[in-house]
Amino acid sequence: MYLVAAIVPPGGLFRGREYRDVGLYGDYARALLDGRVPYRDFFVEYPPGAFAVFTPPALLPEDAYRHAFKVLMALLGVAMLMVAALILVRLDVGPRRLYGTLAVLALSPLALGPVSLNTYDIWPALLVAAAVCALLYARSTLGFALLGLAVTAKLYPVALLPLFCLAARPRLARPLAAFGAVVAVAFVPFAVVGWDGLWESLDAQAGRALQLESLGGAILAAADRLGVYDATVVSGSTAALSRDLEGALPDAFAVVSTLLQVAAILLAALLYIRRGASAERLVVASAATLAGFVAFSRFISPQYLVWLLPLVPLAGLGAAVLLGAAMVVGRLWFFHYRDVFALEGIVWLVVLRDALLVALYGLLLWRTTMPSSSSTLVHSSLSSSRASGTAAVEGEERRSR
Repeated sequence: MYLVAAIVPPGGLFRGREYRDVGLYGDYARALLDGRVPYRDFFVEYPPGAFAVFTPPALLPEDAYRHAFKVLMALLGVAMLMVAALILVRLDVGPRRLYGTLAVLALSPLALGPVSLNTYDIWPALLVAAAVCALLYARSTLGFALLGLAVTAKLYPVALLPLFCLAARPRLARPLAAFGAVVAVAFVPFAVVGWDGLWESLDAQAGRALQLESLGGAILAAADRLGVYDATVVSGSTAALSRDLEGALPDAFAVVSTLLQVAAILLAALLYIRRGASAERLVVASAATLAGFVAFSRFISPQYLVWLLPLVPLAGLGAAVLLGAAMVVGRLWFFHYRDVFALEGIVWLVVLRDALLVALYGLLLWRTTMPSSSSTLVHSSLSSSRASGTAAVEGEERRSR
């Protein structure tokens, strides 16, 4: 189902056209293979871990790059389904929910459109899901290492670090060391040989102004349409390509967006620990963290919704429906960005998409507070099994007496 769904959209599997930044990925990878050092010899918009998926397709002839890249992303999508299945098995769901959720995930390329295989965002999304899966199976060190690897591919997974620390407590020394070691292995060599370029890359991502597709940008675009505000769209304020809103009010909205983003991350972690750590609550809280991070970000691109796969659909039907609707609405203006940048009527779709993301975050927060039927999580799972085994032995001894 997934592979068939991946063929259907424009720019899909086995289709000749490419969209978004596939060509740029190939340029980066070929420059690396030619002996040029990223960040030192040429600007790279993405973190070092992205080269793990940029480079393999570049080993083939140049004209095969886009096809090979799409095939690689499709294989990662299949891996994503496998990880989602492992999570659902750990949650001890019934067959209907198991196969229903996997079917929803398998059909996600239809809702995402061209971005499903023409960006590399499924790579960090897979690593994040694998990190959550490792925590669920009481492999905290592996989970933190996978989270660190995800951060090296794209920076957003660092938002999950507070939640992971709460889930793995009290034994955090080894997991945090694993996280730090993986991040260091990826970043330190480039920092040594090309610190200025690496810093420019990180600053290009973190230093962006209020982008038009963000929640704050959509609100101001709606105000412009209603005639109560005069919005000005300009090219990106950093080396990372974007269209931002210029002015004092957009700058203030950008600051508020960042504060809301941090609050959304911390609130999901707080509700998780206050309502009792469990396997199901960890999945829902992880999904809420990512949804809050995206919903209140001052920069949103259509492929960022890939970050919410596969965890959000695992949190229930309502969350899957809201995410699917946000994906479909985002796809509607994918081929009409000129009209979006010109603040035409199509910007109402941007408003709708962002409203759906906020609603998704609210729903996931509410689900985090719901009673959980799954077992207590991670640090207590092994000790509880040992305790039950000890109790069984002691009970047997008492009966033998």
